[in-house]
Amino acid sequence: MELLELMKYRRSIRKYTDRQVSKEDLQKIIEAGVYAPNAGGGQRSIIVAVHNKELAKQIGVMNLARLDRSMLIGGYVSKEQPSVIDDKNIKNGFYGAPTVCIILTPKNFLYAVPDAFCCAENMVLQATELGIASCITARAEETFDNEMGRELLSKWNIPDNFIARAFVLLGYCEGEYPKEKPRREGRIVIIDEDEGE
Repeated sequence: MELLELMKYRRSIRKYTDRQVSKEDLQKIIEAGVYAPNAGGGQRSIIVAVHNKELAKQIGVMNLARLDRSMLIGGYVSKEQPSVIDDKNIKNGFYGAPTVCIILTPKNFLYAVPDAFCCAENMVLQATELGIASCITARAEETFDNEMGRELLSKWNIPDNFIARAFVLLGYCEGEYPKEKPRREGRIVIIDEDEGE
């Protein structure tokens, strides 16, 4: 599949089977992440892969515990793949994904968030090519801003000046793979050379 077609095919999956991602595929996905564009070529991001269903679930519950619904825009995401916005009964912010990658970057670095999300985008594209379902989620900072979160980061030897920025959920889609949504109009503006004056 050509890159643009792969990008068009990729979906954010929020319903996962129990089937675990292979270690070999996980390593390829992580490799794609470390080759993502990053500010000044500094390669500052750290990726922690939780290849453990129970621990992923535990962190997913921690993730959802700090959700501030007042910060959400819109009230609907998907009927096929409902999000925590759609269904308040969802108790796991990782939707049962058996593997979760945590992307961490330095706390006070200007380009930390863009670096993390470039890393996440590379990872979900690689996952899609491998036939693995994925979803990028946020609320990473809040997830580890508690005693249990700090204990996990310490156990994983994450430097104190790093903070979690994003999650990449990995697994296999439960049910039918979602169809493409039409693109909204009015999102593209092109200024030609002769119009810029």
